[in-house]
Amino acid sequence: MQTAIPCMQLRGGSSKGLYFRAADLPADPALRQRVLLAAMTGLGPDDPRQIDGLGGADPLTSKVAIVARSSRPGADLDYEFVQVVVGRDATDGTQNCGNLLAGVVPFAIEAGFLPATDGETRARVFMLNGESLCEVVVQTPGRRVAYSGSARIDGAPGTAAPVVCNYLDTAGSACGELFPTGNLRDTIDGTEVTCLDNGMPVVALRAADLGVTGYETPAELNANTALKARLERIRLQAGPLMQLGDVAKKIVPKMALIAVPRAGGVVHTRTFIPHVCHAAIGVLGAVSVATACVIPGTVADGIAAAARADGACSIEHPSGEFTVTLDLDRSGPRPVVRRAGLLRTARLLSRGEVFIPAGIWGGPRA
Repeated sequence: MQTAIPCMQLRGGSSKGLYFRAADLPADPALRQRVLLAAMTGLGPDDPRQIDGLGGADPLTSKVAIVARSSRPGADLDYEFVQVVVGRDATDGTQNCGNLLAGVVPFAIEAGFLPATDGETRARVFMLNGESLCEVVVQTPGRRVAYSGSARIDGAPGTAAPVVCNYLDTAGSACGELFPTGNLRDTIDGTEVTCLDNGMPVVALRAADLGVTGYETPAELNANTALKARLERIRLQAGPLMQLGDVAKKIVPKMALIAVPRAGGVVHTRTFIPHVCHAAIGVLGAVSVATACVIPGTVADGIAAAARADGACSIEHPSGEFTVTLDLDRSGPRPVVRRAGLLRTARLLSRGEVFIPAGIWGGPRA
């Protein structure tokens, strides 16, 4: 009466999700979407509680990673991210997810299709959503994934073994250009913004221009219906300007409110993803915001503090900070980001099978 599909659940960074081998899911995109909705939400796809599936009723826990060995030159793994939209019968594959990326190499090793090396394992992951590469370094003493360690990231409890992610070519991954409108600043709905995409399409706005400080709690901002309505008006207009088309049913671009840092960082942030204020900040969203802070002429001018000499940018967010290290080429008229490095952690939470009704998919050969 039900179809069993092998999967694992991992925490990646400050998110968690289900990880599947691509070969264990149907190849047809429409059928695969129905399968993922059934796995995460169950038979009530519009139920925001996701009570009949394995989703956690929050955008940060309603995520899926689909992983396969890569046949592309220079890549070891292919990774596709799928956001299962909470409370809607929909998935979204527009964006990457840098948090779940942290679990891709551990998953591939645990699943037996990526050999580990003693000490640490380096693998190049091709991110299908943005068609870009990331080198991921995982600790593997004795050729087994280490999950315990002293690395700490805000947004996840405790400490764990470090997972180092070196993003190699993320500029314009979704929009085609780092500054997809062609401008460092635009005015949308009477508000000055910077639209950019360094791995995640983001609209950066000064919090003060929207009548808030940028230091409010996520709950306070989520209750501010006038603010959210104004952000959505700006977002809907920014989508076509950023080459994303109609974004009414998309989860990008993300909206990042910025303010003067107050804990020693480069900038203080509140990010909407896109309609709910993030409890922290997304990985690639942090990369895009950091990029706006180090390139002169964006809306971050006069707000952002200088990055450290080594290129490290501490991005303050509601639950702490997120450090992004940018390797910049400043030889041209405008700095070019060659690499963005950051620290994440991951932990295997469970492995086994998720069950979906056989009427949705009869099995791997259906």
